[in-house]
Amino acid sequence: MGLFTFKGGVHPLENKISTENRNIEKMIEPKKVYISLLQHIGSPLEPIVKIGDIVKKGEKIAESKATLSAPVHSSVSGKVIKIERMPFPVNGKINTIIIENDEQEDWIELNPVSDYTKLSKEELLNIIKECGIVGLGGAAFPTSVKLNPSNDVIIDTLIINASECEPYLNADNRVIIENTAEVIKGIKIMKYILGAKKAIIGIENNKKEAYTKLLEYLKNSEDISVALLKTKYPQGGEKQLIKAILNRVVKVKQLPSSVGVIVQNISTAKAIHDAVILGKPLIERVVTVSGNGVSNPKNLLVKIGTLFREILDYCEVDYEKTVKIISGGPMMGISQYTVDVPAIKGTSGILAFTKEEARRSEPHSCISCGKCITACPMNLLPVMFAKLATFEKWENLEEYNIMDCIECGSCAYICPSHRPLTEGIKIGKAKLRGMKK
Repeated sequence: MGLFTFKGGVHPLENKISTENRNIEKMIEPKKVYISLLQHIGSPLEPIVKIGDIVKKGEKIAESKATLSAPVHSSVSGKVIKIERMPFPVNGKINTIIIENDEQEDWIELNPVSDYTKLSKEELLNIIKECGIVGLGGAAFPTSVKLNPSNDVIIDTLIINASECEPYLNADNRVIIENTAEVIKGIKIMKYILGAKKAIIGIENNKKEAYTKLLEYLKNSEDISVALLKTKYPQGGEKQLIKAILNRVVKVKQLPSSVGVIVQNISTAKAIHDAVILGKPLIERVVTVSGNGVSNPKNLLVKIGTLFREILDYCEVDYEKTVKIISGGPMMGISQYTVDVPAIKGTSGILAFTKEEARRSEPHSCISCGKCITACPMNLLPVMFAKLATFEKWENLEEYNIMDCIECGSCAYICPSHRPLTEGIKIGKAKLRGMKK
């Protein structure tokens, strides 16, 4: 049987070898944690603690009444010493609760569930919401909302994204290898909530150990299977996964639920297991720390709110060699202007790049080769976006469906003229949004 794949995409250098065989290592507890109050797609949170309060590990410290939200919890026990705006790894500054660790490991009372099938769908969704679970692939969409599509939609298939197609990153890969049973239990819980007939785990063929572990664990399973995907970027995109595995097309401006599918990340499955079976809120995650500026690359289990600086120091970063710090992967990650930003729920990786890794070639004029069009996984025309942006024809960008662009960077990567196509697209989308306000 051939490998599952999709039309378009690119195959950048994987650069995963430095961490793919490194076991997850628990990082030392930070002296302080910095809990950002927007770690999900949706409404910002409001603090429910004040300066001077003593909080327990796992205690909810901020929430929102909005449906599209997910609360945050203290990742240590200790004292709230400040609530102020701080640098945020996604963009600008945001309100942040700073907690001084008392190192007492004083947990809230946990409410584990021994048999999730005895709970209703609504009860399980409430546990997932109250534990602050969001998509851990990077988008950070509130999981309780995603697992609760409208009543007129029938979900027949749950797809689990285990592709981790971004170069350098191995967080999901190691979670599968080291926590197979927990991952599968989390998938079963999601499948139960959705009432889906089957679940399919999509994993790229460069993750042989993880693939083998899944096959061994699921050898007697009739409703959970594994689809081996061709290693290609952006294989982890929802629409790309659905097309590759099920040959279903999610139309423009529609969600995966419109074709009977929900897509969730593999690490999110582990977080759901911890929330339901153990009663633990999302207060830590696995982060790959890599790049040639890092002397000791690792896959670290870090507390949410740990500063990048402390994580990089723990992995012995060489700041003299490092010229660029990226949160996430090199294709869709975000460059940081400071290392004094905290790890958030969506932090899958921290990369320290040397001058050679960060080098950008001088852009030249478009040679109309069409490679950007061939590479685009959304069947768009990046070359037109670039031309219209050059002449500031912002209103015409919508005619070419620029808002459907997933900003994967495939067009810029493949361009022989090294044009910054993704940057132009981001600017164009921002201009369009501004014109509609």
